[in-house]
Amino acid sequence: MAGEAGRHGGFLNTLSGRFLLLTAAFVMLAEILIFVPSIARFRVDYLQLRLEKAQIASLALLAAPDDMIMPELEAELLANADVFNVVLRRDEVRQLVLSSPIPEPIAATYDLRDAGAATLIRDALAAIVGSGNEVIRVIGEPVQQAGLLIEITLESAPLRQAMVEYGLRILLLSALISVVTAGLLFLAVQRLLVVPIRRVVQHMQSYAEAPEDARRVIAPTARVTELLVAEEALQTLQTQLTGALRQKERLAQLGGAVAKISHDLRNVLTTAQLFADRLEGSADPAVARSAPKLVASIRRAVSLCETTLAFGRAEEVPPQLQRFALRPLVVEVAEGEGLSADPDPLRPSLLIDVPAGLMVVADGEQMFRVLGNLVRNARQAIEATGRGGTIEVSAGEADAEWWIRVGDTGPGLPPRAREHLFTAFQGGTRKGGSGLGLAIADELVRGHGGRIELVRSDDEGSEFLIRLPKGPGIPTASMPLAMPAPGG
Repeated sequence: MAGEAGRHGGFLNTLSGRFLLLTAAFVMLAEILIFVPSIARFRVDYLQLRLEKAQIASLALLAAPDDMIMPELEAELLANADVFNVVLRRDEVRQLVLSSPIPEPIAATYDLRDAGAATLIRDALAAIVGSGNEVIRVIGEPVQQAGLLIEITLESAPLRQAMVEYGLRILLLSALISVVTAGLLFLAVQRLLVVPIRRVVQHMQSYAEAPEDARRVIAPTARVTELLVAEEALQTLQTQLTGALRQKERLAQLGGAVAKISHDLRNVLTTAQLFADRLEGSADPAVARSAPKLVASIRRAVSLCETTLAFGRAEEVPPQLQRFALRPLVVEVAEGEGLSADPDPLRPSLLIDVPAGLMVVADGEQMFRVLGNLVRNARQAIEATGRGGTIEVSAGEADAEWWIRVGDTGPGLPPRAREHLFTAFQGGTRKGGSGLGLAIADELVRGHGGRIELVRSDDEGSEFLIRLPKGPGIPTASMPLAMPAPGG
């Protein structure tokens, strides 16, 4: 802990240090808020005590014959009460009971009978911060209702000295309480928060060293609800990450293996295709009928090999953006897939609804691959039904983006394909497919800062929408699009 504190700026930058400091500060603040009314209460009690002593001293005079006592006794009574004069008021008559010479004029008068809390606090603060020794007058109510009021005069210096001593004791006690409270809370925070958090950090550091090791995944044991939720979330994240790393490793191994055998496999397939071409010219009707199926199987194998090899690369090359007309590119894709606009009840037909003057900024080669994958999937879906259908490619632009729509009248995507649509080896739309076409298309579109999404898939066909931003970043999903209605 000390080493970590040293590396990151000291003890006060740790959770424990800051909690300790804040605890001490708040306890001191609370004690200060208590100190002010306490010192005001002490002042009132001090003056009340002087009033009571003065009243007791006056009783000696009232008990003497003819209300006369010796001057020496009077001086002793005043000295014991620590006052200069004592005045009693009985029956609306003000009577000077005891008196002695006052060294200087009275500086202030304080009436304790009707003083509110704010007044008492103000007078206490003024008394403790004042300087010098002044003569003050204090008025209060006699004990046991022995008259209407009692009035005394005394020096302010002893009062101030007593208040300062009391304040120092209060501050010392407050400091002691703050230290003890902060220490106990520090130990509690260490036990309940810091130690579990440190355990989580240690698990994260250990997991970072070998994320593929499932033994290093944290096991939630925290007793605090919030920390337990955090540990459970961390456990889920680590488990998912470990699985993803294993899958990535397997895919990397697969890509390496495919790259190593691709050359030999191409040679084998080339030789097989040569023999298949010879079989097509065979005089045997059975062989002639089987030859096209063999050729088609070999072509599918070649396509699967090339697609898998392309996906096995570490990453796609960044797009080389250039401005080009989109319609010729779509026409080229159609020609590559052997599609035409002529209606044929047994073959898919292509409908191109792309303005001739529509210009886009993208990588032409990569967009060819994207559209080729989408159109090829649509063609194969329609051909699998054994009846004709239509593939439509339309495009347009909005204020912030271009859009390209590829729709078909095929049978729609199966549920498993929709669940893992853009996941490699899991989103295949047909039996025997690898699911790499859509995964590659999605990666290429995201490389342009855009996105590809499935708009519709049902018994009447499927529809994909490609969005390409005109500027940096991804446009808002709420951007209105000037799209034509399906079918033109």
